Amino acid sequence: MCSTTWGKIAYWLTIIGGINWGLVGLGNFMGTNLNLVYMLLGTWPMIESIVYLLVGVSAISLIFVCRKA
Repeated sequence: MCSTTWGKIAYWLTIIGGINWGLVGLGNFMGTNLNLVYMLLGTWPMIESIVYLLVGVSAISLIFVCRKA
């Protein structure tokens, strides 16, 4: 794991996002919606989009932040 504060935040956001995507895939096989972000924030689509954006930015930044560490 990266030692910088942003590296740690990015790491955990990426882990949580990965688990959510795994649940989305599992839900598709089971014929149900297991998207936790949607379940928690579905009534606020703008906030939901921001969460997805933060997870994506975190994953991309891990490439650069952790490489330097």
